[in-house]
Amino acid sequence: MKTADFDFDLPPDRIAEHPAKPRDAARLLDVAERLHDRTVRDLPALLEPGDLMVVNDTRVIPARLDGRRGEVRVEITLHKREGEREWATFARPGKRLKPGDVIAIADDLNAEVVAKDGMEVRLRFSKGGPALMEALHRHGRMPLPPYIRREADEQDAADYQTVFAAREGAVAAPTAGLHFTPELLAALDARGVRRVPVTLHVGAGTFLPVKVDDIAEHRMHSEWGEISAETAEAINATRAAGGRIVSVGTTALRILETAGLDDRSIRAFSGDTDIFITPGYRFKIVDLLLTNFHLPRSTLFMLVCAFAGMDRMKAAYAHAIGQNYRFFSYGDASLLRRV
Repeated sequence: MKTADFDFDLPPDRIAEHPAKPRDAARLLDVAERLHDRTVRDLPALLEPGDLMVVNDTRVIPARLDGRRGEVRVEITLHKREGEREWATFARPGKRLKPGDVIAIADDLNAEVVAKDGMEVRLRFSKGGPALMEALHRHGRMPLPPYIRREADEQDAADYQTVFAAREGAVAAPTAGLHFTPELLAALDARGVRRVPVTLHVGAGTFLPVKVDDIAEHRMHSEWGEISAETAEAINATRAAGGRIVSVGTTALRILETAGLDDRSIRAFSGDTDIFITPGYRFKIVDLLLTNFHLPRSTLFMLVCAFAGMDRMKAAYAHAIGQNYRFFSYGDASLLRRV
């Protein structure tokens, strides 16, 4: 298939710069046989007792840093942890950086370029482990996506974390989880919808455009994830009892499908995944998907087309644009059913 098959026109004013307040007041497009305009607060009524909701418990770190190489200002966005002190990053401007260069970030933090691979720059920081994380919290800022054309402010430190955030390591939020509030979770509990966590530390590669014409030639960046034995057991028990697996977001879906087996059971998992889901993929685990509206020509729009059908998703997105739904990370949501 061609990347152009997943293109659509999106007016710039449909891109959300700030989230809905309160979070569960966001709109929800219920994509079934027909399209229904709802709000996220309607979610409990759309699920059934015995359904199992799977959430991503990753926590976004202040992954954007400003530094200098000599007189040149360098903006660093962490992408994926590669060791105690090393991270794969995107650096701007990165063309003139070379191995051995040192980027000064603060009096107590610098980073050495150890390798380059295209757009990626691998950095070794002057400290590692908890000390590096403490330094990031002092000197870094929230890594808002590039399509939000403003600087992160103090409110984003709260707005760009989900209520499930527990395990630090993501450099982008699992944005479907941004819609949940304690009140919505209480309503889901009362409905008999249980939930379990998985972890996928979302990387900045999720925002990279697909630059090839043939999607089969696109290379995904890998991300680290984990599914506990307890979560795997709960998923298998739910399926055996006839319940449905509801993935909160494409990040949770990707780690679930990575660990899924051909008999539609799942195993515990810990490691990297670079799974790329496109139309024709046979889903093993997920039955319903709650997700935001994604970029044209993106791997995530390809994923939702694979999950719910390309014709249905193109119609759903045309409806959403026509009805002034808000797109991307701080935007509205959709509820999809697997074809």
